[in-house]
Amino acid sequence: MTTHPFAPDQSEVLLRVVEAAPQVCRRHQFFVWTQGDFQRWLPHKLSVCGTYDRDQRDVVFDLFNSLPVPESILQGLRQARSSVMDAALSAWRKSRGQSVVVRLSSDGSVDTSGDPLIAALIEQGYDQFVVHGLTRPARPDELESFFLFAQPGGQYRETDTQALDMLLPCVHMAYQRVCVTERQMASGRTLGATAGLPGQARATPITEREREILLWVRDGLSNQQISEKLGISALTVKNHVQKILRKLGAANRAQAVAKAMTMNALGAAHMQFGESHH
Repeated sequence: MTTHPFAPDQSEVLLRVVEAAPQVCRRHQFFVWTQGDFQRWLPHKLSVCGTYDRDQRDVVFDLFNSLPVPESILQGLRQARSSVMDAALSAWRKSRGQSVVVRLSSDGSVDTSGDPLIAALIEQGYDQFVVHGLTRPARPDELESFFLFAQPGGQYRETDTQALDMLLPCVHMAYQRVCVTERQMASGRTLGATAGLPGQARATPITEREREILLWVRDGLSNQQISEKLGISALTVKNHVQKILRKLGAANRAQAVAKAMTMNALGAAHMQFGESHH
């Protein structure tokens, strides 16, 4: 029997990740869940999650990122037939459905010549990622879900593939639940059934200044650092953050960012992250 070289405290981390998973039902909750103990188990700044859509009869991909990424990359990674997703799926199938590290660098496992998406990823530092997935019941040639995790300059090793192997069933179930819930809520909105759903079918409640502060929060800056960027006091920034939390019904800064992303409250400004100061 193969043993996994994880320290005892890592087992506790995994237990907390698994125990928290059943509470994940919405897209922003999935993002927040992956930013906590999940990061200690499998570090990443970018994740691509795919699930089979029975209406479209294909795998549909969504993307979560805790660091700013150019819009061209975001759009490319959401495409099921993009060069990167093709390479990831091909490597995963060659590994016979086991978690695997995919390398994009010139000496890696993927031909990088002449592909703008791969070149853009490498330029951003995402030259490798770890991937895993599940096939549909009784249809081993068709995907049920597929996941990709990456971080700039990250060097994934065998322990990371083992970590994803162990976590895959939990990630799969949590993301499936998110997709079902979001689809049901979207259907409810179409039918006008928005009663009791805070934040749905209404204008974004945050101001432009609050949006600007949220962008800096998403970039990981402290209140003091934001105050220096904007030329205002740290106390003023703190007050703005508290107002944002109340308006979005968020318990903390990470959840506020996640909810704002879900509501499209950050707009196109996330493409110019780090350039929005005055």
